[in-house]
Amino acid sequence: MATGKDVFRGRLLEASRGARRRSGILSGGPSEAQHDAADLYDEESLAALGFEPGRDLGYPGMPPFTRGVQANMFRGRLWTMRQYAGFGTAEESNRRYRYLLEQGQTGLSVAFDLPTQMGFDSDHPRAAGEVGRVGVAIDSLADMRALLADLPLERVSTSMTINATAPMLLALYVAVAEERGVARSALRGTIQNDILKEYIARGTYIFPPRPSLRLIRDVFAFAERELPSWNTISISGYHMREAGSTAVQEVAFTLADGIAYVETAIAAGLDVDSFGKQLSFFFNGHNNFIEEVAKFRAARRLWARIMTERFGATNERAIALRFHCQTAGVTLQAQQPLVNVVRVGLQAAAAVLGGCQSLHTNSYDEALGLPTEAAATLALRTQQVIGYESGLADFVDALGGSYAVESLTTTIEKGATEYIARIDKLGGMVAAIEQGYVQREIQNAAYQYQLDVEDKRRIVVGQNEFMSETPPMPVLKIDPDLERSQVERVRAWRAGRNADAQKQALLAVEQAAQGDVNMLPLLIDAVKVGATVGELSDVLRGVWGQHRETLTL
Repeated sequence: MATGKDVFRGRLLEASRGARRRSGILSGGPSEAQHDAADLYDEESLAALGFEPGRDLGYPGMPPFTRGVQANMFRGRLWTMRQYAGFGTAEESNRRYRYLLEQGQTGLSVAFDLPTQMGFDSDHPRAAGEVGRVGVAIDSLADMRALLADLPLERVSTSMTINATAPMLLALYVAVAEERGVARSALRGTIQNDILKEYIARGTYIFPPRPSLRLIRDVFAFAERELPSWNTISISGYHMREAGSTAVQEVAFTLADGIAYVETAIAAGLDVDSFGKQLSFFFNGHNNFIEEVAKFRAARRLWARIMTERFGATNERAIALRFHCQTAGVTLQAQQPLVNVVRVGLQAAAAVLGGCQSLHTNSYDEALGLPTEAAATLALRTQQVIGYESGLADFVDALGGSYAVESLTTTIEKGATEYIARIDKLGGMVAAIEQGYVQREIQNAAYQYQLDVEDKRRIVVGQNEFMSETPPMPVLKIDPDLERSQVERVRAWRAGRNADAQKQALLAVEQAAQGDVNMLPLLIDAVKVGATVGELSDVLRGVWGQHRETLTL
């Protein structure tokens, strides 16, 4: 006698003849590169995966934190609405920050230009044409003062997307706060400070991996003592997803980077239950709605298991994975850019249902240039509508218990676990990066994705289907005079400082780099007497050298 499920399958087979899947391809682990979504998820799907609700779900605010890191999630307080912004000079960016705060933004997020990220002052020959283009130019204490002018540092949380030069930018931030009488213990925010993903997917590295890890270790130790409310790192899968990784790879490689940072800190004698409380993560909010919700839940559960089983952490705050999400820049299309509003709204809703702690929503015009003020405001309004009108914030893990969500959460966790085991066999994440393994995996996934788009196995509205003419849109232009004024500013800064004090401070940094003392106090002393980001970077280049990428096939 046919069961209800047998009847369903027969009807499904009849209805599916000649049909084409529209949702794209879900991604598995290294032994299962791709798989289609199941026709139906049910209790049998969960049983086949070994899902145990008591072990794998638990309760919100309790290990393994699958259902969220807070018991009441957004019913108590909404996520931090943190719009990423920065361009031109510090004064220009400061005006944008004050405008966004007036519009209801609840946290700052600073984008730095490429010279700042690469440790070159604005008057360096290699900075020409890039000053203030993709973020704000910060060379000296004067620039950081201007960037933070009139901003309530004792109340606002500031995130700085900076990696190779993160210790220098943190030093400048601390120095400005102290000038304004704000105690270090009152400062709240995050520095990205995640150098390993730069070697994998982004490229704004300066020094080789191992001395770079030493700098990260020094930040951990300094902040543990001096900046207790500061997130010392934002371990980032975002850029790997932008480079083409799958959801499983994003979770696996991000947490593998996290393992490397934790191992580095423990080897230096730091307590995992202490520094672990200041770790944060940064994920991409991509297009496949259900897969993204499951991805965030899987990352939380897997990290809790890693911290407890691998590192023996017992402090629940050290075990809980807290994350920022940014909607996927790579999904934004130059064709029919207003359609990006829909993409961003869905991606942001998935981040909220997945339990993010802070969120950035991209502007619809970012495939064309830096966001205009109008586009940035609409992006912020998207978060506000989700938070205050949609009702999504009224529920704690509203999709928890869904057959589909729980199946995908477990599938993603298993795939990521398999990747991490492979990385361990290669000698850990640094060794895997040096061997090119992680880069190759992402490159292969990106190539497959592009083939799927070109062959229309994956539909992108406006790009390979449903095309139409797009009227011209206003694009933000950066005044070329801003670069000239920034170059003049840094040269005037050097001319006006105490040259002897600056030289002595740089010498102290150089000597520290050759030894093993914590460098953060020396960097703070150096920026206070006028050392620039470029000068400090040059000193460390002289001691440690500069990383050169080795391509492996």
